[in-house]
Amino acid sequence: MAPTVKISEEVLIKELKAQKSSAFEYLYDNYSGAIYGVIVRIVKSEEVAQEVLHDVFIKAWKNINAYSAEKGRLYTWLVNISRNASIDKLRSKEIKKTGKTDSVSDNVHTIDNANSTEQSIDSIGLEKVLDKLSDELRFVIDQMYFKGYTQTEISEEFDIPLGTVKTRARTAMRTLRELLL
Repeated sequence: MAPTVKISEEVLIKELKAQKSSAFEYLYDNYSGAIYGVIVRIVKSEEVAQEVLHDVFIKAWKNINAYSAEKGRLYTWLVNISRNASIDKLRSKEIKKTGKTDSVSDNVHTIDNANSTEQSIDSIGLEKVLDKLSDELRFVIDQMYFKGYTQTEISEEFDIPLGTVKTRARTAMRTLRELLL
């Protein structure tokens, strides 16, 4: 087993922008588990999650020059790409069509694997950070980032004023940013 090399985020980003394949390999090796956990919590299917994961890393590779350290950490950028790609996939005609024909055993398999995704997310310490949020803030973040709801959908589904949802989301993101920096 080869010794693991730690690369700072700053160096990793510089090498990714220089299109170095070793940087991409490092990115995938060190971030794919956590990103997969985020994706599978949204799409609820391992097969679809693997496809979305592939798409996310291709997007990240092609669009790395759009990344700005001033706007947030690399992991946060990847989570946003993952979340958007997962929601896009769920809303696609392909998924809507297969969702109508899924067998019961597929759904049972997905439920059985839910515990493994919890572990992936917790392994990066995200659960501990989210636990520091109030219940109201954590609820909004959970619905938006892990279940794929939009702010409008949260407002309508849970009968919370849209302005309140937006304020809670903004407050939660500000708090998380402070906790992670």
